[in-house]
Amino acid sequence: MSTTSFSQLVAGVVAAKNDRWRVTIPADWMQGRTTYGGLSAALCLQAVQQQFPDLPPLRSAQINFIGPAGGEVEIEVSVLRQGRSVTYIMATATLAGQIATHAVFCFGANRESRLDADYTASPTVPNVEQAGPFFTAAGAPVFTQHFECKLASGGQPVTGSDEHEHHIWVRHKDTEANGIPAMLGIADMPPPAVLPMFSEPAPISSMTWSLNFLSDDFEVADNWWLIRTAAENARHGYSSQDMQIWNEAGELVISAQQSVALFY
Repeated sequence: MSTTSFSQLVAGVVAAKNDRWRVTIPADWMQGRTTYGGLSAALCLQAVQQQFPDLPPLRSAQINFIGPAGGEVEIEVSVLRQGRSVTYIMATATLAGQIATHAVFCFGANRESRLDADYTASPTVPNVEQAGPFFTAAGAPVFTQHFECKLASGGQPVTGSDEHEHHIWVRHKDTEANGIPAMLGIADMPPPAVLPMFSEPAPISSMTWSLNFLSDDFEVADNWWLIRTAAENARHGYSSQDMQIWNEAGELVISAQQSVALFY
């Protein structure tokens, strides 16, 4: 199977008409019957940034994974509100007229403040060189071929592990991948935190994803990122999980939360 790099896909977001953008998502970026969620979110953001190139830094994003996506996808972009310092922009990706991904991005200009501090310490875990393999040889989704992953702590997917908290080092294999869309591509890379508890493969699907961006400087290309993902609960076929991302210098750059549907 031929593959398409992340940077090629992002460059493939082209204008259609009436505030709409078009991109074709190939099979090597699929996760089951739909596109890898981090890519769907990244392409929505790319369309926003191409339509509005002078936006202030991205501060937060709310992503809803509503339906399957793949092949030729259309993305419609619209401004919800533009204030003096904060702008809300919506991006909706559709496949054959059906909503696949709905995203709201919040951009905010820097302001002077008497507060300037990080209150969450970076975890003490093995570094990249000391970390072991994350995915086993069989069963990894197709899209994972585009990333390097190493397990610093926790469990491997579908191994019947008791672990519900994991620390995973991740980076793009594509050294041209850069900017916040590339960061979104990395941020969703780890599977749901309960997946290592599975003793056999079963469907699992992210429903919603909320992220806060704590930095406006993301040099992504060829850099490793430490992602913590921890299940808060699992009940009635759903799970809530908490996520944080640190750069190699130990700086917290993203805080996030996901709601996940389980079929196990």
